[in-house]
Amino acid sequence: MVNEISPEELQQRLNNGEKIVLLDVREPWEYEIAHLQDTVLIPLDTLAKNFEKLSKKSEIVVYCHTGSRSYYACILLRREGFDGVKNLAGGIDAWSNIDPAVQRY
Repeated sequence: MVNEISPEELQQRLNNGEKIVLLDVREPWEYEIAHLQDTVLIPLDTLAKNFEKLSKKSEIVVYCHTGSRSYYACILLRREGFDGVKNLAGGIDAWSNIDPAVQRY
């Protein structure tokens, strides 16, 4: 089971200054179009080789374009012992509905 967080809840928590690691599992070309500030970019196909770039003690919100790749990434991370992992519901596409600075594609 993968826990999810809505864009609205994530925005509120970030605005409150909570320490949350944002993990983007899209491809670099997608990241160039639109991304959230202070994001760690690790494309999904390289995630298994880069677990050491993340802390198992951190709260991590994973996102992709619409939420399906990030859902799978959350499963991989949970299997590796990352307990504080959540999927951004609807991905960056849903985020762009609440943040006009983020371009839709």
